Amino acid sequence: MNAKTQDTRQHILDVGYELIVNKGFTAVGLAQLLKSAEVPKGSFYHYFKSKEQFGEALIEEYVRSYMDRIQRVLNQPEMNGRDCLLDYFSRWLAIDNGVCNANKCLIVKLSAEVSDLSDTMRVSLAKGAELIIRALEDTLKRGITDGSIVQLDCHLVASQLYQQWLGASLLNKLIQDQSHLELCLETTKQRLITE
Repeated sequence: MNAKTQDTRQHILDVGYELIVNKGFTAVGLAQLLKSAEVPKGSFYHYFKSKEQFGEALIEEYVRSYMDRIQRVLNQPEMNGRDCLLDYFSRWLAIDNGVCNANKCLIVKLSAEVSDLSDTMRVSLAKGAELIIRALEDTLKRGITDGSIVQLDCHLVASQLYQQWLGASLLNKLIQDQSHLELCLETTKQRLITE
């Protein structure tokens, strides 16, 4: 793709992300997306064959961008593995920190909504979740190596932590307060204490 083509495609994805993270995938119609992005219908279909393919591309772009951002948090050279993990998870509580946030997470927003509607979007979400779990696992291993985390089954704990945070994020959306995220941060701190 040339630069202008890539810019237009990216613009549609950026505008789509803002609409969908706030309203949901099914609530955002193609007409609303096109109007907000200020692009004609033909431009949309030039880049995406369907709304479902757009959704898949949106998830893949979100995961790529998210992984770039969290790798910077999880690999801070001046911090040990435990502190990097706690920094990452504490950012889920922040309203706008530019890295991760329970209210802006497309995986949290779309997992329940689209998993039954689109198998391709479900698979993209699942792949994204697995990449995040692997990044957490790598940071747990780093923490064990640097002595900031006690020996544990890194894959199991990374999976449990991510599941716990996804659940707390859903409760945060339901109840509209951060008490479950705050409790989740406290239990994460306890889970990562060295003996």
